[in-house]
Amino acid sequence: MWLGLHLGPCDTAALRGTLWRQYTGHLSFDIPRYAMNVVVELRRRLHAALEGLVEDPSEAAALIRRSQDARFGDYQANCAMPLGKQLRRPPREVAAEIVERLDVADLCGSPEIAGTGFINFHLRDDWLVEQLMSAVSDQRLGIAPTSAPRTFVVDYSAPNVAKPMHVGHIRSTVIGDSLYRTLRFLGHQVISDNHIGDWGTQFGMILFGYQNFLDARAYEQSPVAELSRLYRLVSQLVEYHALKKSRPMLANQITELEANVAASRSQVEAATDSGKKPSAEQKKEAKALRRSVQQLRESRDALAALDTKLAAVENDQRRSQLAKEHPTIGDDVLAETAKLHAGDAQRRVLWEEFLPKCLKEIGRVYQRLGVTFDHTLGESFYHDRLGLVVKELRAKGLATESDDAVCVFLEGFDTPMIVQKKDGAYLYATTDLATIQYRMEQWKPDAILYVVDHRQSLHFEQLFATARKWGFADVELQHVSFGTVLGENGRPFKTRSGDTVGLESLLDEAVRRAGEKIEEASPETSAARVESEDRQRVAQSIGIAALKYADLSHNRTSDYVFSYDKMLALNGNTATYMQYAYARVRSIFGKSGVDPESLRKAGAMISIDQPAERALAVALTRFEEALITMVEDYRPNHLTGYLFELAGSYSTFFEQCPVIKADHEATRDSRLLLCDLTARTLKTGLALLGIDVVERM
Repeated sequence: MWLGLHLGPCDTAALRGTLWRQYTGHLSFDIPRYAMNVVVELRRRLHAALEGLVEDPSEAAALIRRSQDARFGDYQANCAMPLGKQLRRPPREVAAEIVERLDVADLCGSPEIAGTGFINFHLRDDWLVEQLMSAVSDQRLGIAPTSAPRTFVVDYSAPNVAKPMHVGHIRSTVIGDSLYRTLRFLGHQVISDNHIGDWGTQFGMILFGYQNFLDARAYEQSPVAELSRLYRLVSQLVEYHALKKSRPMLANQITELEANVAASRSQVEAATDSGKKPSAEQKKEAKALRRSVQQLRESRDALAALDTKLAAVENDQRRSQLAKEHPTIGDDVLAETAKLHAGDAQRRVLWEEFLPKCLKEIGRVYQRLGVTFDHTLGESFYHDRLGLVVKELRAKGLATESDDAVCVFLEGFDTPMIVQKKDGAYLYATTDLATIQYRMEQWKPDAILYVVDHRQSLHFEQLFATARKWGFADVELQHVSFGTVLGENGRPFKTRSGDTVGLESLLDEAVRRAGEKIEEASPETSAARVESEDRQRVAQSIGIAALKYADLSHNRTSDYVFSYDKMLALNGNTATYMQYAYARVRSIFGKSGVDPESLRKAGAMISIDQPAERALAVALTRFEEALITMVEDYRPNHLTGYLFELAGSYSTFFEQCPVIKADHEATRDSRLLLCDLTARTLKTGLALLGIDVVERM
């Protein structure tokens, strides 16, 4: 058993258990304590109290949560109820014995028993003050690095460099970057690797386009823009011929569905007209009819979308002519790709010319996002390993030939994982296996995280299963999946013409709108205060932050609706609100004329006399808890949620507790220290999300 929050599937449970043990200790609790992590400390104490009462206290000790209502304490344990069933004793009686065994006097007041056996914990005010005073003089805000560091490889972003980055890359990039930053802050060795697509079919498309459709003047003026145009053109022509070939099959499928629906509808209507109560068989037929109708509707929609794409080529004189001139373009592209992979000198020279230009372009986008990588090892880096990978898999009996292709057949999967096609070409799976092998040889990680779209789930399930059978059973392999960015129509976010939205245009628009917000602001809020600052720089910071935070504040596995207005709102859980909250806290020091650094060094003390002061103090001590919860299952929204709550606690404190106009100087200094800790926590938390703060808004 492990000391954590939830048990998931096998691998996820193992990883969560390992992560939590880094902070809570193993069952013997031999790892040094983390004073600021209250939930971990309470679990330690509860575990000790349960020893001798139950055989394995770990599961019960994990049942401590922060209270949702401050009236019931700061934290709450509900382990007495399940233990009551296990011990066949009344839960309140079990709770009473647990309280008698608990040693928390230095941390909490006397635990209270409520309801059917809930145990409520109220943190001692002097303990809170001690923790906050420790954080005041600590650059890390009282959060010590883990004493059990692990090595992580985080694989994220991974664009195909032959085409512009699009809206789909924002999620992988910002989620991966925030995990990288947070794991490092917690004391782990973390290696970021941008596994770019620099070797696949997309380069075959560019090579073919360059040799057949190049606009030399456009390439000379803007090479990446012209390469992108060539990629889009060739991709469209390849798709055109593929769709044209598949259209008759889809049309026949619709005809068959229409006939089936008509026949089924007649049977169902006849049964309904009889006036008799429908039999089980008739209900089954009605249900099947509804499924067929839905399938027919989806097939018609697919045909309509297909015809729209065909018409886009056929109604364009230039593209229509190119499609007629290149009927085998799909095969031609594959031939270009094969020649590149085989080391053809002409293709290799072109590839070496294209790649640096493409990398420079995506590097410029990363610079705007404030994202860097330790390594950028693309598919081409592993090309020489692929033949050996297939050879090893075959030697171990893991890969066999099937229909002239080399496949790995895995128990529990309906389809095999192909590692080499019948024409000798390798696939993503082959490259990913070679990548795992290289990472294990070079970096020896304890865990490899793949921050990739949820649509790749099957690929990673098969990849991980194959890797374990191949010999990599000790490394924890995790697919950190995420949902889709949707438009306001509930469908994947697209431009009005139906194209995928480019990431850079997304950034430009966010910055433009942020600039408008600054210009529109009244003197009482923003405009007058940023008069002396570079407004464009502030707009960049606010716009990019809004885009990142909007993504990170959503549960990563959920889809979310993209909205500039919502992400730039000055209220609610947005980056703009968080940046404003930080600037608001910092403004107090400007108004008071007090330098926070001098205040820290002067020996001022924090005191907690008002409920709002105490609530803010408790919120500040929960920072480490939020970070560990975030990395437990790699969900940055746990951290954004914490920061939003902290800002809310500060807002209440600010309204109820005068700072500059406090009755006494000692009270003023105490509250200024609370303001300083709040600002530093907000700034640190946002930095771990890859978000900058601004001093004035």
